[in-house]
Amino acid sequence: MAELGMTWKLKTKYDDALAQVPDRLKTEGFGLLTRIDVKATLKEKLGVDFRRYQILGACNPTLAHQALGLDLGVGVLLPCNVVVYEADDGTAVVTAVDPMKTLAGMDPRFNALAGEVRLRLHRALAGLAA
Repeated sequence: MAELGMTWKLKTKYDDALAQVPDRLKTEGFGLLTRIDVKATLKEKLGVDFRRYQILGACNPTLAHQALGLDLGVGVLLPCNVVVYEADDGTAVVTAVDPMKTLAGMDPRFNALAGEVRLRLHRALAGLAA
């Protein structure tokens, strides 16, 4: 399967990384719209155990507004998902969607905007404690 995201394997423990991500995203103008606890959801809905895994829906309102101005249908790709999960050794892995592979891949009108979103996500998350 093709990589759809930008991934950082951290030396930081899961709880520490999960606490850092929202603040790091905020430095680049992103806020969290959603938080899905996949472990809890799978336990509740299916009765199965799963590793600690959260999907964070990050949104930069200015960039989202620009994207929606180009095409209202782009909402299916919003917000930008950032995944934080616990690796087998207890450390954290963080993956953010790469809009150059999703948004820009969908329509070339989004190339410049997708590049800006990618740059901001990368700057924010590359600063996590590795």
